[in-house]
Amino acid sequence: MAWSPLLLTLIAHYTGSWAQSVLTQPSSVSGALGQSVTISCTGSSSNVGKYDVQWFQQLPGTAPKTLIYYTSSRPSGVPDRFSGSKSGNSASLTIRGLQAEDEADYYCETYDSSLSGHTLL
Repeated sequence: MAWSPLLLTLIAHYTGSWAQSVLTQPSSVSGALGQSVTISCTGSSSNVGKYDVQWFQQLPGTAPKTLIYYTSSRPSGVPDRFSGSKSGNSASLTIRGLQAEDEADYYCETYDSSLSGHTLL
């Protein structure tokens, strides 16, 4: 099978009270079909380190879909090859067994107590 890279892009924006980003994700992650990739979401003790993290997937031309809530829980219908975890001030989304349909934008979101708002990256 030929190597077929997937590009998983991460678009940053903030939806709280202040126009600033407080979470950091890589601008893109790529992997071959069948491989595993991990997307990081790094914050601080006032957001990722203190509160649960949500992950969203947005396919072209569609609304964002919740992949992970409460840091590691999956909604009904989301395959178990998607998993979430957190350690300290960093959260991660791991996608196992990459498929062509996984090519999408991925966002992490959490609350930030220092800004009195939710942050979405």
